[in-house]
Amino acid sequence: MGTSLAAPSLLLLLAGAAGLCRALFSLPLRVSPPASPGGSPSAPVLLRPASSSRRQQEPLGDTDGLALASDPGGTLNFLAMVENLQGDSGRGYYLEMLIGSPPQALNILVDTGSSNFAVAGAPDPDVTSYFNPELSSTYKSQGIDVTVKYTQGSWTGMLGTDVITIPKGINGSYTINIATILESENFFLPGVKWHGILGLAYDALPSSSVETFFDSLVRQAKIPNIFSLQMCGAGLPVSGSGTNGGSLVLGGIEPSLYKGDIWYTPIKEEWYYQVEILKLEVGGQNLELDCREYNADKAIVDSGTTLLRLPQKVFSAVVQAIVRTDHLQKSIKILAIFMYHLACWDKTERPWSLFPKLSIYLRDENSSRSFRISILPQLYIQPILGIGENLQCYRFGISSSTNALVIGATVMEGFYVIFDRAQRRVGFAVSPCAGKRNTQSVQCEGLSCLTGFLWRPVMSSIATILMKFIWTLLVCLWKCKRPFGVCLFLCNDFCFLVYNRVLKLNLSPGFYKILNKYVLNAKIAGTGPNP
Repeated sequence: MGTSLAAPSLLLLLAGAAGLCRALFSLPLRVSPPASPGGSPSAPVLLRPASSSRRQQEPLGDTDGLALASDPGGTLNFLAMVENLQGDSGRGYYLEMLIGSPPQALNILVDTGSSNFAVAGAPDPDVTSYFNPELSSTYKSQGIDVTVKYTQGSWTGMLGTDVITIPKGINGSYTINIATILESENFFLPGVKWHGILGLAYDALPSSSVETFFDSLVRQAKIPNIFSLQMCGAGLPVSGSGTNGGSLVLGGIEPSLYKGDIWYTPIKEEWYYQVEILKLEVGGQNLELDCREYNADKAIVDSGTTLLRLPQKVFSAVVQAIVRTDHLQKSIKILAIFMYHLACWDKTERPWSLFPKLSIYLRDENSSRSFRISILPQLYIQPILGIGENLQCYRFGISSSTNALVIGATVMEGFYVIFDRAQRRVGFAVSPCAGKRNTQSVQCEGLSCLTGFLWRPVMSSIATILMKFIWTLLVCLWKCKRPFGVCLFLCNDFCFLVYNRVLKLNLSPGFYKILNKYVLNAKIAGTGPNP
């Protein structure tokens, strides 16, 4: 169905488009501790059950802190990890990994919203390759059945261990726990180019308490307990025939992958990468919601979730605020992109100019401060497919959620995101690749530091009191007809009335009498005229 818009826009309503916007929201399986790289794979060592409280990271020798430079001949070479990802926000970003002996090459989805490492272990119509444990001399089954359910999809498999190598990652081979997926339902989707999932969250997520993939790397390779992620798909088709690039840097930060400063927000709880959202703005206008609405019941950073997902009340407020923007009211009469998640314009047009900027405010490491990440329309109004020669369709990269605010790939594609587990914080910096394909239409606004929300009412109150104080002084000066320095106290009855009723200082008459006495004594000494 087509709908005519204000010239020259053409909007095509496609009611079935919501199915194109499915997102991976990952729930975790945790995997186990490996043996040393040089030996044969050993049985997983189960850890104590994770508690729901925050878990402190154990010191790992010299592995804490940031690693901003690396030795190309050592374990870490960050430049070698640049452009080691492929994919898009619609189907996820994946990393090539070699598993077993001899090695079997598979593409593994990078997911910061779960803690499981699982690969296809049997043929599936929607995957082009799978891991065959029988062909690996180093694979060892643990004989443990595993079932994992996601918001979308589920799978069942078998837990085991084997050696892995990351061609564009850290040097060496490491023994890791692997779940081989034997059966799945709506997990591997048509058109995906990955064959497994790499969960990079904490082992405190609800499931069996065993060592995760990244914990194994930190322990065995002795790398810093930090990784960083860049996904380069802003403004590009989310599910086209090609793929976009990206980088997963294990063990540190690569300076060439960001520009400007890195702003950090504390990790509120170590299970997902849970952070605290203070407020949202649409087109510079505050939504004026209680901050608890943004964090109900959690706010997380998750590369395995396709969209920016907002709690229902927040989502409704964002949509209403977008609709209220002047340029949108004038240009689009029927907002099908909200109703059906898909809308089409003539290929000569770019709809981004019709939509406002969104800003998410996060708490800074200094709890009295905050910073914002600004999301331009190029990030959340996403090209998805073309129809014929004249139409380009876009999807709305924001959806409602019943249980979390999720900063997913829609937002992360504009930023270089640092997961600093050692210092319990997540960092955001502007990603240069957000606009390198088309610098005219794909931009990412830099981060700006804003002082915390307490200073505004305090400064406003101080300014109000000062204005009233100056006004009262002028009134007293006129009433008493005395020099400025003595009129407050010589006219104490009048000033007492003004100060207590105007400034509401609730000062006692005795306060003025005492000061008046000293002022009068000073005047007798010749510092002022006698009354």
